[in-house]
Amino acid sequence: MSITIKAHFNKQTRDSKKESMTFWVKGEDEEKEELRELSRNVVILEIEGLEDVTVEAEYKKINRDDKKTVMEFEVKGGTSEESSAAFYSRSGTDVTLTLSKASQTVKEFRENQKKYREGLKGKINQDGTVEVEDKNQLTLDDALAAKSDPMAGVEDGDPDELPQ
Repeated sequence: MSITIKAHFNKQTRDSKKESMTFWVKGEDEEKEELRELSRNVVILEIEGLEDVTVEAEYKKINRDDKKTVMEFEVKGGTSEESSAAFYSRSGTDVTLTLSKASQTVKEFRENQKKYREGLKGKINQDGTVEVEDKNQLTLDDALAAKSDPMAGVEDGDPDELPQ
């Protein structure tokens, strides 16, 4: 199943755990039944004018009010920087968006997202400890064991006196 609509690419946000995209649909495209049928599925997003650039995402939800219909997507972790940057270049503009149902199920998508996120920062155990998988990430225990005092060499003087 595939649908092409005119939409406003409202925003694209990214943090350390996920990337999301929001589109606003207005006009007669709001009435297309395919928008609701694809909701809560994994879809492939394409923007007209961006050649060979696709993004796989979970179609999280669709909200409709008096003025517009809002579609929210969570982008697949590990999406290439080129694809994200190409989409970001269109953020804030009106686009022709094509949504196609992907072969991956939502359950598979979420499992892959969970594995991707754990690989980024390490796994948090029930007791609050972290299994660090990033060799460059410093643990609190490592920092305390470093014995480097940032105040080493600073004289204890009158706390009311300003340094000269």
